[in-house]
Amino acid sequence: MGSTTSNWFWDENFWLPSNVSWKDLQDNGGDKYPHIQDFYMVFPFAVFLIICRFFFERLLARPLGVALGVPTTRSAVATENAFLEDVFLRETKRPDSKRIEGLAKQTDLSPREVERWFRKRRCQQHKVKIDKFTESCWRFIFYMSLFTYGAITIPQEKWFWNLSLCWHDFPFHAVSSTISNLYFMELSLYVSLLLSVFFDVRRKDFYPMLFHHIFTSLLLLFSWVCNFVRIGCLIIVIHDIADVFLESAKVFNYAKWSISAHVMFANFSLSFFFGRIVLFPFWVIHSSMVQSWQIIGPFPAWFFFNGLLSILMGLNIYWFLFILKMVLKIVFTEKENKKDVRSEDEMSDSDFESEPEVTEKVEENGSHFATPNGTTNSIKSPTRA
Repeated sequence: MGSTTSNWFWDENFWLPSNVSWKDLQDNGGDKYPHIQDFYMVFPFAVFLIICRFFFERLLARPLGVALGVPTTRSAVATENAFLEDVFLRETKRPDSKRIEGLAKQTDLSPREVERWFRKRRCQQHKVKIDKFTESCWRFIFYMSLFTYGAITIPQEKWFWNLSLCWHDFPFHAVSSTISNLYFMELSLYVSLLLSVFFDVRRKDFYPMLFHHIFTSLLLLFSWVCNFVRIGCLIIVIHDIADVFLESAKVFNYAKWSISAHVMFANFSLSFFFGRIVLFPFWVIHSSMVQSWQIIGPFPAWFFFNGLLSILMGLNIYWFLFILKMVLKIVFTEKENKKDVRSEDEMSDSDFESEPEVTEKVEENGSHFATPNGTTNSIKSPTRA
């Protein structure tokens, strides 16, 4: 039964072009081809990365954050109120004005005091800024390392400059150790993020992030098995750069380096646009769909792979609209702040909550094949997804 299921799943008619079998892709001499067993060590290495992250955040990033003045405690804590706590946990975290008036009568508090209590209580669900700082430091270091490695090694390949070479003699493309290392590290990173998301404080974008990590891991694995590795490497490189700028913007924001945060966020927006909205569809997807059709012709796995790329493109457009909305909000907020100075009594949620100035919703990561989504917050000088 197991053998029959395995044979069905690894049907050559689905995974490979016509007249090509798995036997044809056995390693031959110095030529090594991609195999699923190459990734058997990904899970143990992902666990190792989580351990490294634990020590990095506590021994290096946290002391750095403290030295830079990143807050280590919450600025606002709701007073103990069993009745409001029960409403918060069982009914709603954001009561409307009518419900606030009703709660005020039941608790002998003013509507303003009830509203402020719920704002402070919502704030307590977010991570302390120092925790977010250490997390962004870890991701910045890892994304920067991966991008630097890819940016140095991938342009040395001939097919980087002539994408038609990604399809000539396909799928007989031997992979070098540098490419194998890049894929292995990328997949290990996303598996570690997939595992750690269950241990980190759950954010509003928990499910989008979960989908993002699963989707990214699937795309990496699928492109490896089918030997769409050359196109996969291009996707990794042009997607990685935006994550580097995003995480660096967050780090500067938590440290209250407002100008640096604005500069990095501007670089993130530009790199996202040119990499994921321009280069990805008109360079990578064009080659994967048009050039490959002309050179090797379609087969079932080809349709599935390009379907994944289409979904990724749709996600990129969706998230880019959020970035545009963020940029516009930042511009208009800055203009409004020059005309309107609010009193402490009129503070909004963002004044209480430890939300990053950059955004909580357009993060991580970016990711390399995809980026998480959600609503946005503007960068507010000088404080800080």
